Amino acid sequence: MLPPIPVLADYGISPTHGFLPDVLPLTRLPDPYYNKWEAIAANLQALILSKRLRGVVDRLPVLDTIGLEHDAEWRRAYSLLSFMAHGYIWSGDSPSDRLPPSIAVPLLKISEHLEVPPVATYAAVCLWNFKPLFMDEDIDNLENLATLSTFTGAIDESWFYLVSVAMEARGAPIIPLMLTAIAAAREADAATVTRCLHTFAERLDDLTTLLQRMHESCDPKIFYDRIRPFLAGSKNMADAGLPHGVIYEDGSGKEEYRQYSGGSNAQSSLIQFFDIVLGIEHRPTGEKRGRPQEQGEGHAPAPKHNFLLEMRKYMPGPHARFLNHVQSVANIREFVEEHRDDRPLCIAYDACLAMLRALRDKHIAIVTRYIVLPSKEVRTRSRSRSPEAVRRKINLATASRQQPPGIALDTRGDGKKDSLKGTGGTALISFLKQARDETGEPAVEAWAHRFMSRVIRTEGQGDFFAGKPEEGAGLQVASQTEEAVIPGLAASWTVDDDVGGICYY
Repeated sequence: MLPPIPVLADYGISPTHGFLPDVLPLTRLPDPYYNKWEAIAANLQALILSKRLRGVVDRLPVLDTIGLEHDAEWRRAYSLLSFMAHGYIWSGDSPSDRLPPSIAVPLLKISEHLEVPPVATYAAVCLWNFKPLFMDEDIDNLENLATLSTFTGAIDESWFYLVSVAMEARGAPIIPLMLTAIAAAREADAATVTRCLHTFAERLDDLTTLLQRMHESCDPKIFYDRIRPFLAGSKNMADAGLPHGVIYEDGSGKEEYRQYSGGSNAQSSLIQFFDIVLGIEHRPTGEKRGRPQEQGEGHAPAPKHNFLLEMRKYMPGPHARFLNHVQSVANIREFVEEHRDDRPLCIAYDACLAMLRALRDKHIAIVTRYIVLPSKEVRTRSRSRSPEAVRRKINLATASRQQPPGIALDTRGDGKKDSLKGTGGTALISFLKQARDETGEPAVEAWAHRFMSRVIRTEGQGDFFAGKPEEGAGLQVASQTEEAVIPGLAASWTVDDDVGGICYY
């Protein structure tokens, strides 16, 4: 017997807002008991700039969570405390490896209630951290959105979060749409499946357009130097000053260091939903495509240990369970492969793959501008400055400038460089490129499969205007290219010349 198709309400998912809350996030906790939290959040930027945040938090009493009633209140409290926690850790000249009880105790309780880790996740800074400016306008309109909390007060930071919020809202109707397609495939209704895929592809194109708007109000230098350090987690952050992680002082006397990843768009349930319903398999980084495995109802692959699956632990619990449920019923890829003679159906399916691949291509272009290029600039500047000039502050932005011995590169006995690994041992460049390339693998039409599997050549070989380089010249240039070490949001990465990572799609 086939498993039932998920009911959105069972997982707290809205048919109109998707993974965004159906009830808009609270702008303030209603109980005056929590005014101290609200006051700190309202003055977070000033407290960080004046370097007084840690002192204020240290004097803050431990507040009980008994006054939190509705889900919206729990979510508001979680977002507040997450901003306070990351501000506390990263606002000094060097990071703090301890969170005081005033933050740690309630944050741990609230995180357990909401089934999220006690860090600034994608849910804390995006899903539950926005408000519409006009209630009669849609929340997929960037001009109608504002953030509730930021670390810096900069428009750039708000815009960075709000682009993701708008994408979540614009993509929300895809969720019930594709559940309808799954139901139609069970009934062998190819016409309905085709119509759903047409709409899906069009919405994916809309999301790419929204993602491209990141450049409008988020400056790469401000993002790299001022915003990104606060989003860092405590996992693989030795080069940024947290070699062991962070201790959450819960009063038990048995506290141990905890390590968590930082904020990442891989924690977006929406993007992972797209992969699941289309039957896209993301293998552990570096693993080649093998023989298709036997699946249940669909071609949604069996879970493997990789970075994207690791990020499901950072999603709200109900959202992660929803993805697991969808994984058990996904059948679109199987249905299309069984109806290869239905050209409109196959073309519609391949169009969805092409649009999702285009979204990932655009993401690679954005992370190049926001991470790789700024990192190379600061490394170039640091070479001309004295060690004293670059040793003033330790955080994620300064880590690539300082490069203490043993951090930038590991040297093997053969003298070759080992690439640094990121969260869960994932190499950034390999991960991004592999995730993009895997998106096109299920293509049904031969031309579509060939088109999405092509390797774009950028070195100018055989180009009419650039001319064809001498034999071996390209390899020689490549071998001389210096590797850039990029500390990512949640880890450190070794990055090649053209791509890097803010987050993961």
